[in-house]
Amino acid sequence: MPYIDYDFYTNVYKGDTITQEEFDKLLPKASDVLDDLTNDYYQFKDLESDIPWRRDKFKKAVACQIEFFYEVGSTTSEGINDPQSVSIGRTTMSNGRSDSRNDNSSKNIVSNDVFMYLRTTGLLYRGLEVHC
Repeated sequence: MPYIDYDFYTNVYKGDTITQEEFDKLLPKASDVLDDLTNDYYQFKDLESDIPWRRDKFKKAVACQIEFFYEVGSTTSEGINDPQSVSIGRTTMSNGRSDSRNDNSSKNIVSNDVFMYLRTTGLLYRGLEVHC
């Protein structure tokens, strides 16, 4: 079951840059990225029965990741880190994507804004769960 739908994206998250078709295409990969980031927390817990505050922040993080994939034009780290242009001698080839940053730094597959939503939720915790 998807974590969010297009209605949540447009009415709660207030996203307006992505069409329904693009949203549906990017949702599975964005969900996979958030599952990986949160150690599959909502694969084992029911998202809808979680406390509303954490549930809504997680859903907004999924929407944010979808927009990130759309804006960078790729859903893979290889595609995101593709060089914008390659020069050999006097010949330069460009891949056609515009990127104002012309540095050689590697870009992360996770949007930095996703961490803004998840930072205080406990979903990024990597410690052990103790039951007494």
